[in-house]
Amino acid sequence: MKVRYATALVHEAFLRLAQGRHPSYENRPHFYGIASRLMRQVLVDLARGRAAEKRRSLEEVPLAAIPDLGRRSDESLLVMDAALDRLGRTDPMKVQLIEMRYFGGMTAEECATVLSVSVHVVRRQLRLAQAWLHKEMAG
Repeated sequence: MKVRYATALVHEAFLRLAQGRHPSYENRPHFYGIASRLMRQVLVDLARGRAAEKRRSLEEVPLAAIPDLGRRSDESLLVMDAALDRLGRTDPMKVQLIEMRYFGGMTAEECATVLSVSVHVVRRQLRLAQAWLHKEMAG
């Protein structure tokens, strides 16, 4: 089942890329950087849609009929998106790194190429971003 969702995510991101908002890519890492941002947007849009559906539902559903009751991935994704938006106001590079690394699956070396910085800077900034994000999401 996870494969199906991953495939749907990639297809939706590809459709958004194909709409022509980003007509030229400097290189492969640049393309992956943009694709990472789009994947974050797709996941957040999906989580918001699910949250809206839950609010709109008028019929009662027994708890036993709800799959993955303990899973809160949509809520945590929305909390993370809000935290990344706050971080983006003060440090957009950290947000880019989180998007490229975790939403796009890029390596530290690829991130360094896209941002034209050293790999050491990327790793240090990622550690700082992760710590900040963890603190924000826990509080």
